[in-house]
Amino acid sequence: MNKIALKHFKGEPSEYILRYRDGDIRQHGIGMSFWYWPFNTTIAAVPVVRQDALFVFTETTTNYQEISIQGQLTYRLAKPLEVARVLDFTIDPQSRSYRSQDPEKLVQRVINAVQANTRSGVNALSLEDALVQVKQLGDAVLAAVQQEPDLVEFGVVVENLHFSAVNARPDMHKALEANYRESLQQRSDAAIYARRKAAQEEEGQLKHRELDTEVELEDRRRGLVEQQSQNRLTEAETAARAMELEASARAKEDEIRFGLYQSMSPQALVGLALKEWAGSAGKVENLTITPDLLNQVVQWIGRKEA
Repeated sequence: MNKIALKHFKGEPSEYILRYRDGDIRQHGIGMSFWYWPFNTTIAAVPVVRQDALFVFTETTTNYQEISIQGQLTYRLAKPLEVARVLDFTIDPQSRSYRSQDPEKLVQRVINAVQANTRSGVNALSLEDALVQVKQLGDAVLAAVQQEPDLVEFGVVVENLHFSAVNARPDMHKALEANYRESLQQRSDAAIYARRKAAQEEEGQLKHRELDTEVELEDRRRGLVEQQSQNRLTEAETAARAMELEASARAKEDEIRFGLYQSMSPQALVGLALKEWAGSAGKVENLTITPDLLNQVVQWIGRKEA
């Protein structure tokens, strides 16, 4: 009869098994297998693998707008023995189902901690910020949950937290879409205006450069005209100085020549004049010299005067 009552239990590698007899822990460990007497043995199984939990929250932003938050968290029980001492994880050895709702309450406690910290984060954000700062909000909530005293005491380690969707009410969603489209249109108009302004500025700079070029060319032409005028003035002054020098030289030559003539007698001057006249190319059509005139001229030339 005792052999028929004796049963065997085989634990899973994902479970931390605790065997109680008469209310005291007699054996515990991961994936344990053992024989037991059903009438005085109680078995508890605490999961030690990572577990996922889904959640959906409805929270209010700082500008009093409701948003729905959907997400998933991943946690594990790092201290199964301590958890089993506080919560009831006993199971039915045959069906492997929990005899109490404590395991579900533990999951809900983790979710409640996530919701409380999520509410604090959302209440400090506007609707627009809450919709776009999903990653930052999730990181902040995860860091806060990991420091929750109750969860730390139970050895609950929240390893990951992800907000899969953060949505506003349909009417607010449409309003935000309209506002965003208007903002896009304004940015588009601003970009067009900026391009036009840049084109006008570029055109103005081009005209300014063209005007500067024309002014520079005009200055060069003016400088060239002034240089040509200066050159002509210099040439005129040079020619005038040359003419003055030439006239001065002629005057000096005449002065020297006349000085020589002054030292000569009148008869010598007349003879010289006749000589030059005879050697010149001049031509006299008619000249009448009477014997008396010729005699007088010869006598006058041959006369010596003081």
